[in-house]
Amino acid sequence: MHEVEWSAAELKELEELSLREAQLPPEAPRALLSVRLSVLTDETTSPVRQELDLRRFALLRGCRVVGVARDLNVSATKVPPWKRPELGDWINNRAPEFDQILFWKLDRFVRRISDLHLMIEWCKEFRKILAADKDPIDLDSAYGEMMVTMIAGMARIEAANMEVRLESLWKYARTTERWVIGKPVYGYKSIETQDGRKLVHAPEKVRILRWVFSMLKRKKSMHKITQILNRAQIPAASGGQWHSANLWKILTNPALKGVRTVRPPGAKSKDISRIVYGTDGQPMRVAKHIFTDAEFNEIQNILKSRAKNGAGKNSKTSLFIGVVKCGTCGDNMYKHVTKKKRKSGKVAMYSAIRCASRTKTPCGGPSFPRADDIYGALSDTVLDQIGDYAVVHREYSRGAETLARTTELKESIKHYMSGLAPGGIYHDSGYVTKQAEETLQKLNAELGTIDPDSTVDRWTYNSKGVTYRQHWSSLGVQQMEEDLVRAGITFVLHEGHADLLIPEDVKKRLVVKKDYFKKKI
Repeated sequence: MHEVEWSAAELKELEELSLREAQLPPEAPRALLSVRLSVLTDETTSPVRQELDLRRFALLRGCRVVGVARDLNVSATKVPPWKRPELGDWINNRAPEFDQILFWKLDRFVRRISDLHLMIEWCKEFRKILAADKDPIDLDSAYGEMMVTMIAGMARIEAANMEVRLESLWKYARTTERWVIGKPVYGYKSIETQDGRKLVHAPEKVRILRWVFSMLKRKKSMHKITQILNRAQIPAASGGQWHSANLWKILTNPALKGVRTVRPPGAKSKDISRIVYGTDGQPMRVAKHIFTDAEFNEIQNILKSRAKNGAGKNSKTSLFIGVVKCGTCGDNMYKHVTKKKRKSGKVAMYSAIRCASRTKTPCGGPSFPRADDIYGALSDTVLDQIGDYAVVHREYSRGAETLARTTELKESIKHYMSGLAPGGIYHDSGYVTKQAEETLQKLNAELGTIDPDSTVDRWTYNSKGVTYRQHWSSLGVQQMEEDLVRAGITFVLHEGHADLLIPEDVKKRLVVKKDYFKKKI
């Protein structure tokens, strides 16, 4: 992380700009400055220079600066504005505090046109202005709106062209033995040859897959296999930890036979890839196989047999992930289900809650039988402690209409007070005076009922008349789990007892906050 330093000249310029800003009227629009850099180098425009330019830009627009969101070493391509550490906090939690977002150049604010469109939609819904100092982006002007429309049109055309090119490339890839596009399945890598890019074995990964095959034939569980891989610090395909799910996804991919595969249209993450066949009706070979047809079929039979017996389904039965914690190491605890065949021939099922660290570095923590009893105790305790709390929603309320009415009332009161003064149009000590006095009294009464805070944009917190007991009864366990995680509530299991830990500010944490961007992405 680079430390940004201000020179004496820059500090002097900042002071001068602050003095000019202090002369703005109280009702001046409030500006939030967005300063961003991916990498701070001698060649880049420094964040200090960006900020000073933006402060001058704000003065030209007659705006008072109320904050600066400095997001340094943050990629605009990878991180949209609403997810950046500082700017994201202003957008998601401090929207009532500013009227305009000012940024230096478009590429300092966003790199993806789709992100720009979402920000524009957000600004229109929350009535904020978006403007750039060095680019003609300004939602407060007709020309700026026109430029945004043009950018949007070009982006849609480019996106459509890109989609056509990618589809064409994928179609071509299905007709050639060369590796044109896509990420190879675990066990392969692509290399450049005189005949183009081709797939070859990644020796270390092939050895791992062959070892996994031998372990499966020895009736070792997927859980045990992934546990050994993680203890040996062998990274998974994604670079992280091995789990039964990601290993299953690799082992069920026919590409391990050296053939080209394709994902079916609308495929979900758990759908198996399909083999691509050539014009001769045979699978299209693109590399040397890792497993023969017979070996691959043997692997599928082993996996199907275990699935039929209930293996590999433990994660689906786990509840309150992120809530139920190990009292020894603090890690999450999961439900583990096993089936045992009794002498009578009947199959008995046993469940327990175990610490997640058992799959990495065993913590020696406790294991609790009868997982469903633990979940029941958690639910009962939570309902007893906070079940009668009201479900509160945070909503964005605008103050423009109330402010206009307040201004109108003050002007009317001023008019009647002037008219009732000696020499005024209502000062005749008769019927007109009485009517004016009654009207003035009503106006004062109405003005007194208006909360000054309601004249500005703000967050309001409203209850819909529903308690969390009713809320969870209607929406189920998954909603209860999400709410408890959001509130930071944990159920810590120790030998012989469990502790329900509720943060002091739990009511604040439980507030339901609408995520504007989640529904758009």
